Amino acid sequence: MGKEVNASGPCPNNPWKTGGLAFVFEVDFGSHWQMRHNIQLFRLLTVLPLALCLPVWFAAALDQANPADRTAPTPAGFQEFLQSLWPLAEQQGITRGTFDLAFAGLTPDPAAPAASNRQAEFDKPLKSYLDEAVSPRRIARGRECLHAWRAELANIEQRFGVPAAIVVAAFGLESDYGKATGEKDIPRSLATLAYLRTDRPVFRDELISALVMLDKGGVARAAMKGSWAGAMGGPQFLPSAYLKYAVSYAGQGSPDIWNKPLDSLASIANFLRQSGWRPSLSWGTEAILPKNFGFASLHGSFAAFAEEGVKSANGDAFPPAAGVTLFLPSGAAGPAFLLSANYWILKAYNNSDSYALSLGLLARRIEGKPAPRGHWPEAEIFLSRTQKAESQRLLEILDFYHGPIDGRFGQASRDAIHDFQLSIKAAPADGFATPELLDRLVAEVSGRPR
Repeated sequence: MGKEVNASGPCPNNPWKTGGLAFVFEVDFGSHWQMRHNIQLFRLLTVLPLALCLPVWFAAALDQANPADRTAPTPAGFQEFLQSLWPLAEQQGITRGTFDLAFAGLTPDPAAPAASNRQAEFDKPLKSYLDEAVSPRRIARGRECLHAWRAELANIEQRFGVPAAIVVAAFGLESDYGKATGEKDIPRSLATLAYLRTDRPVFRDELISALVMLDKGGVARAAMKGSWAGAMGGPQFLPSAYLKYAVSYAGQGSPDIWNKPLDSLASIANFLRQSGWRPSLSWGTEAILPKNFGFASLHGSFAAFAEEGVKSANGDAFPPAAGVTLFLPSGAAGPAFLLSANYWILKAYNNSDSYALSLGLLARRIEGKPAPRGHWPEAEIFLSRTQKAESQRLLEILDFYHGPIDGRFGQASRDAIHDFQLSIKAAPADGFATPELLDRLVAEVSGRPR
């Protein structure tokens, strides 16, 4: 690749990495309210995570397999499997020369199965997650990048309609501002995962997309490095996402998301814009609830919540936008956030409330705005993943929940809890799961006539 001004980035290297953060993937794609009012976004959220860097999702896919079926990869069987992919590759227009060169002498990566067994910390409190994700060092680094690329980011914002701070924050969370992009050979990693999980065609499809990248000639085989799960470069795109969203900042040549930070930033902005980002609309705001707030609904509009006495924590006027969700990550006793449609676009990048809220709050801090004012409860007792799954199962029996029983709470689970709380006249009906709520669910199901 040709040399570019600031190609290594204005932010000096540092020892801290993003790898210590467990970016969770929740398959609870949204509330019934959101499905009714924004069906296109719901469909988007069910598809896009398959095209993104979601290592936890890849791990979950592997973990769902029967351990007895996980045979150790053998070089001979591995090559036989790879050769069986030729008809699919040929259908995508990949030349035989590219196919043979990519797989010549390729052996399975023995580290991939071990990496897939490292579970994300699904039970980690959001406050602890935020402390790591929105750390003082990451804020400072983001401000340096925002200042150093001021003119370029203004150009990106004008071109795609996504705020510069949001783009920089995503760059920081995904790859430590381009410093932690991974050193794994992408074709090898994806080939190993595809071989191990033939029942999961997404691994095979991403491998074919990697071959398309090589066949186009814009990415050298040796340059295609990334994570064990196939995520690449500053944006941590999987190959299919690279083909769909990666763009060159200069508008010339193939996007180089490994060595050109501006290509990474422009690609992140392009992804968010194509996913439905609404220009001039904030992702949301911290809210202050009145003492007599009734929690009649977790959904409405900024105007409707304002009429109930809800105020912006930073004193700003609410935007005139409909379709907001009240999010209480620690229940009524903790901070409150009103989330706009753009928040769900952040979740399209990584379908986790921890990730999306961290990205939004990191962007605010990079812009120089204060930290959230809300008090996080001390010594808070959180449900384990097993307890969450049991809560979902009981809510399903009571006909409040209709989603996967996976122990990963998203908006659909919170809506189900809220509806159950209203049905038993529990106060506050904040959609937050507690051990007491689980006990009440058990009692309600046990008391039903058989």
